[in-house]
Amino acid sequence: MTSEPATLVVERRVDATPAAVYAYLTDSERWARWQGAEATIDAQPGGLFRMRMGNGMCARGQFVELVPDTRVVFTWGWIDMPDLPPGSTIVEIDLEHDAGGTLIRLTHRDMPADHADMHRVGWEHYLARLDVCAAGGDPGPDLGAGA
Repeated sequence: MTSEPATLVVERRVDATPAAVYAYLTDSERWARWQGAEATIDAQPGGLFRMRMGNGMCARGQFVELVPDTRVVFTWGWIDMPDLPPGSTIVEIDLEHDAGGTLIRLTHRDMPADHADMHRVGWEHYLARLDVCAAGGDPGPDLGAGA
């Protein structure tokens, strides 16, 4: 099914420094604590982004831009999802210092409109888990968005 591309923006204020949040966006082990069951993160322009969810679905892309403690940009798509293949969309994560914490602004561009709601629910779920991790907590097992 073809649909017009959508852009979705999800924001969340977290009680952690931009440096703490950035660490969870650029390290495989830390990424897997807040999203997915496994991650391969090669945090450099052109480096691999790969993440496997607990249900076996895999997302893959490449890093495009990294500005320490400020911004992470990578391509995104799903292996085994022909209408949203690896690298077909762009995820931009901006970190802004905010009164002792960080405002995370995640912008997901070029998303097929019929996938936008599912991805919004997912990103909101996973940014809440990132909040817990970056503040030094344990988000517990990931049962997936909507569970």
